[in-house]
Amino acid sequence: QVQLVESGGGLVQPGGSLRLSCEASGFTFSSYAMYWYRQAPGKERELVATISSSGDITNCADSVKGRFTTSRDNRKNTVSLQMNSLKPEDTAVYYCNARLGATYYWGQGTQVTVSS
Repeated sequence: QVQLVESGGGLVQPGGSLRLSCEASGFTFSSYAMYWYRQAPGKERELVATISSSGDITNCADSVKGRFTTSRDNRKNTVSLQMNSLKPEDTAVYYCNARLGATYYWGQGTQVTVSS
């Protein structure tokens, strides 16, 4: 079965950095684009970053562009989100997402808190 397991969240001061990772299993990872979402309390889930199956095409939401980057290692079935210059408004639960046909799969999420 498809499994997505995020790691790397935590508490960081404004201006700091964190690197999130997502380990995927149960499907042919290298054949699918991958996505990062986040959800802050009281807000809708927001698409943060996308990466193509080969990793050569990436895109980030305007709110994080220039600060966040995503990458993947198809040998290790992992996708990462490097977050720099973090702001308090980046505080959220971050989710890894895979879309296999019409089905969306989600990890359990990892909490990122940006606070002094």
